[in-house]
Amino acid sequence: MVLGEVNGLRRLPIVIGGFEAQAIAVALEKMHPSRPLTHDLMKNFMNAFNIDLQEIVICDLQEGIFYSKLVCVSEHDTVEIDSRTSDALALAVRFGCPIYTYDNILESAGILMEDPSGKKKQPREAVAAESSAGTDDLKALTLEELNTLLNEVLEQEDYIRAIAIRDEINSRKRRG
Repeated sequence: MVLGEVNGLRRLPIVIGGFEAQAIAVALEKMHPSRPLTHDLMKNFMNAFNIDLQEIVICDLQEGIFYSKLVCVSEHDTVEIDSRTSDALALAVRFGCPIYTYDNILESAGILMEDPSGKKKQPREAVAAESSAGTDDLKALTLEELNTLLNEVLEQEDYIRAIAIRDEINSRKRRG
C-alpha cells in the first residue's frame, strides 16, 4: 500500500499482507460481501454505540514496523486505541477519515516522487495492490460465464478476483 502526502510529493509505502489488502480493496471498491468482514463488523459495532473514527495516526516506526492509533470520539470522550496499521487503514477507508503521520516517519520511510513536468502530482487515496493475473482468461468468457464466475468467487470471498471480473463486465457494458 502506498499513502500519498496531501499537497506534496512524498509517498509512504507500507507492506501489508494479502488478507489485509483484500479487506482494504473491498472497501475501496464499495463491494458488499454476503457476510460482514471483521472491519465491517467493527464499524457496525462502533456505529451502534455512537463512536466515530475521527482519524488514524501512524505514530511510530520501529525496525520497519509501523505502529498506529485509532482516534475514536464519542459524545463524552476521545480515546486513542493502539492498532495494527493495516487494520487502521482498513477502518479509515470504511469511515472515510483522514490518515496522518509525522514528518520524521515520512523522512525515514517515505519516498519522494519527482514530477518531470515540474507540477505537483495530485495526491492519491491509499490504494491496495490488485493482481492483474488472470485478466486475459476473463476476456475469453461470455458475459453469462463472467456473471456465474463472479458469484462463485464472491461466495469464496476472493474479492480481488471479483474486482477483476466486475471490471471486465463493466468494460463490456460500456462498449455496448
